[in-house]
Amino acid sequence: MPLPAERPSRPAGARLRLPFARVYGVDFSGARLAGRNTWVAVLEPLAGDVPLRLARLASLEALCGSAERGPALRHLLGMVLRSRRALWALDLPFGLPPELLGPGAGWAQALEFIAGWEGGAEGLGRELCRRSLERVGRMHLRRRTDQEEQAPFDPYHYRVVHQLFHGVREVVLPLSLHRTTAVLPFQHAKLAGAHRVVVEACPASTLRRLGLPRQGYKQTAGREEDPARRAVRGEILEGLAPHVSVGERHRRKLLDNRGGDALDALLAAVGAARAWRETDRRAVAEHPRYALEGRLYV
Repeated sequence: MPLPAERPSRPAGARLRLPFARVYGVDFSGARLAGRNTWVAVLEPLAGDVPLRLARLASLEALCGSAERGPALRHLLGMVLRSRRALWALDLPFGLPPELLGPGAGWAQALEFIAGWEGGAEGLGRELCRRSLERVGRMHLRRRTDQEEQAPFDPYHYRVVHQLFHGVREVVLPLSLHRTTAVLPFQHAKLAGAHRVVVEACPASTLRRLGLPRQGYKQTAGREEDPARRAVRGEILEGLAPHVSVGERHRRKLLDNRGGDALDALLAAVGAARAWRETDRRAVAEHPRYALEGRLYV
């Protein structure tokens, strides 16, 4: 069943019933063993004051049986394309500042540039830093949405450039070419016939919007558990209670996942659901920068 067409603009904060059967949050990894640290959270609607419940939570490795990046990301792409009446929030950059691509460049040129780059993710990051220094006088240039939502990094920072490189090439680009998939904010014209919508998430920005701790809840893999960081994960879960119902089994999994990847997947889904209810999508579609470089749905 296609999603409803765009409606007229609405005031921020307006409460709307989600036109989706499920909301998916993905904490994305571009590492060699991407399936291990890529987590997927699935939210379903509830009646009453809490609009959503966490129905499923798993790593991509558990879902597809492989941690290797290639098969794991192919499985993720298949999950998205098999879904119906679905909102997908992926924690990876979808685009680049057009200043780095040349006069008149937009999202199509960004996808083409990333897909055609042959120097690997780190080489891509170095090239974009070089271009930025040459054209604007500094190595790192944030998109408008990164500034507005106080995202921790620009889209080609060394901490996220593997997500940009592999996420765009292996997930976002194929989705953008699919007839019944709308990647926002770039493909508003496809909404009326779309079976699924895909948006860019940023868990750190969702935490900021909700007034919850943005730091101190993750720890390096292999280290003994830090009780203080586990306590912060618990504090974040308590803060999410008005937005999503989390059962005890999933709560334990969220607390036990020391890297915070499971929690970030949940935050991606919660942020996207909130943004879908409250965003004036007509204004986003007409924005002079969003359609060129992307927008965070947090």
